Amino acid sequence: MDCNKKPNILWICTDSQRWDTLGCYGNKWVKTPNIDRLASEGMLFERAYCQNPLCTPSRGSFLTGRYPTTTKLRQNGQDIPESEVLVTRVLNDNGYVCGLSGKLHLSACDHKIKNFGRDPANWWKQTEEYHFKGIERRINDGYSEFHWCHGMTPSNSYRRWLQEKGRKPEKLQIRADSKHVYHGVPDEFHVTTFCVEKAMGFIEAYADYHCPWLFSVNIWAPHLTLAPVDEYMERYLDMVDEIPDADFFEGELGTKPPYQAIYQKNIAHNFDWNTMTARERKFCKAAYWAAVDHIDYQIGRLLDCLEATGQKENTMVIFTSDHGELIGDHGLYIKGPFLYEGAVRVPLIISYPGVIPAGTRRSALVELADLAPTVLDCAGLPREPGMQARSLWNFLTDAKAEDFFREDVYCEYMNSNPDTLAQFCTMVRGERYKIVVFHGQKLGELYDLNTDPAELNNLWDSPGHAEAKIEMLKRVCDRLAQNADPLPERIGIF
Repeated sequence: MDCNKKPNILWICTDSQRWDTLGCYGNKWVKTPNIDRLASEGMLFERAYCQNPLCTPSRGSFLTGRYPTTTKLRQNGQDIPESEVLVTRVLNDNGYVCGLSGKLHLSACDHKIKNFGRDPANWWKQTEEYHFKGIERRINDGYSEFHWCHGMTPSNSYRRWLQEKGRKPEKLQIRADSKHVYHGVPDEFHVTTFCVEKAMGFIEAYADYHCPWLFSVNIWAPHLTLAPVDEYMERYLDMVDEIPDADFFEGELGTKPPYQAIYQKNIAHNFDWNTMTARERKFCKAAYWAAVDHIDYQIGRLLDCLEATGQKENTMVIFTSDHGELIGDHGLYIKGPFLYEGAVRVPLIISYPGVIPAGTRRSALVELADLAPTVLDCAGLPREPGMQARSLWNFLTDAKAEDFFREDVYCEYMNSNPDTLAQFCTMVRGERYKIVVFHGQKLGELYDLNTDPAELNNLWDSPGHAEAKIEMLKRVCDRLAQNADPLPERIGIF
């Protein structure tokens, strides 16, 4: 293998960032010049979807190119099986040096699951009492540099980094309302800054290395703690009243599966639609956007480092998120058995100077699972036999390619949260319609995204949409069949 001809890969993954939170995606409120610049230098995907709206199932999927039920990672708090092969391991086995800062979350990050309560009204209080051991269990993941931390919890590498700076961990204020200004961790001590500075150190250290590298920058933001750096929150304070409220109308959840209303009532944590004022909800959205603005600033430092070390031209940069966040849409916060656009549609931008045509936008339907085989194609390596997703590589590099990649995208929620609402549902979204099937239940959701992009009007029981419903139900069956594990490989005729 001639390592010098292989490209570097910088893979940036934020946490819980919905697609419409960037200037390049049409958000006029945020300030994201650096990510917008990355989009102008590469390809922006307008309709990219995760395969589960929770961290562990989604991350297991896009790091293996397999679907959550196939990887056996259906829930947060599960351990990835030793048999699963991450794309980073394939790269490392073929001469790449791989590093990570921030989250991995392919295994349980707490160790009190056996004592986990089953009372949905108290689940968040119970999880706050968990104690971190300092690192999650790892398989052969291919990462030789591993600067791990999970969230704002100052554990492992992040704690040591703070100690080196002479800073003690801080208690964060996480409630957003009209009477309080956020008091988040200052920029220089923030976990986002930690992730980026560790990545910059790696990039600088391997600038003249004889083999290529991949680095995963897994930022734990804008995840719904809502404790942004004060200076990024300040500019929103005078415009809070102008910010649009969440998409929701009184009585909407009465037309939806009942689990959504149960979540809204019992699993709200500090974000309870029923008790929050419109101004408080707007403060939540402002704080969420402020966290995105801070991410953008730090990513600007990272991209400048790549250029300053002379590695920009030989590096493919991926920017995405593991899943979205409803931030009040449909009266919902946190995560649950709801697969609305805000929860499952994510930003996806990929840049590689001279290889991927600059300033290209694609409206084609794509899945995050498609990233693993794409990375292998970029590196000129064969795909793993267990991969189920499709490589975007030819689609990325052909400026004249038709703006079409998939007939539909797939997402699942198979008892994905450890609570009493053990629901199993599957989503398929095509060009026009989206269906969410609750398995074993006489209920579901059907939306015409052409006429109802906010997904407010459930057409599941609409006689006028019976034909569309039947067609989408068939698509669900087809995707479930097609997602069968291709392993073990066939080795003989009989």
